[in-house]
Amino acid sequence: MQITNSAVGRKLLMAITGQLMVLFVIVHMLGNSSIFLGANGINAYAKHLHDLPPLVWAFRFSMLAFILVHAWFGIQVSVENSAATPKKYSVQKHLRATLSSKSMIWTGVIIALFVIYHLLHFTVHAIPGVVTGVDAIGRFDVYTMVVNAFQSGLVPVIYIAAMIAVFLHLSHGVGSFFQTLGWNNANTLPKISNTSRGFSFVLLLGYIAIPVVILAGILK
Repeated sequence: MQITNSAVGRKLLMAITGQLMVLFVIVHMLGNSSIFLGANGINAYAKHLHDLPPLVWAFRFSMLAFILVHAWFGIQVSVENSAATPKKYSVQKHLRATLSSKSMIWTGVIIALFVIYHLLHFTVHAIPGVVTGVDAIGRFDVYTMVVNAFQSGLVPVIYIAAMIAVFLHLSHGVGSFFQTLGWNNANTLPKISNTSRGFSFVLLLGYIAIPVVILAGILK
């Protein structure tokens, strides 16, 4: 494809697939937050999804395609940027860089590994110790499964660490989208960067709130 033969095209594909995944992260957080409505809230939400298997599987395959495209071109762009950056500008480059921008590859790897773990844990139920069952009206008991998983042990630590990686990745990635499309300049860059970090921090709080309140015994 013509678009994949240019650095600009590869960055554009990476940016677009990245933002599509950001939309998923938002929707997924909102869905997960139904646990704060109690067992009926999240169990009803999960049943609603399971009652729409063609839509769910189409969504899953689409997300897999987005992840593969984003990861593939992300690696290519990182290698190209590294090869194209003269050594004499390395000091200036690091002065402009942030922890988020310098760790994009590594946070991306952590997120990819976490997605695999998350699917094995809460979707495939292949992680030892996961509790499965049904509630009083025959729905899969997601509430009990999640609460039991986050009550103690290493699981909540893994999830919180993974969400910190997501925060770092999105802090730079969301702002980079506007840069790739040429929608920022010297005046708007600080505002976009701050908005990107603020938005990512809200997502971080939304995701880690679940294991934190369970560890605190508020949800049980």
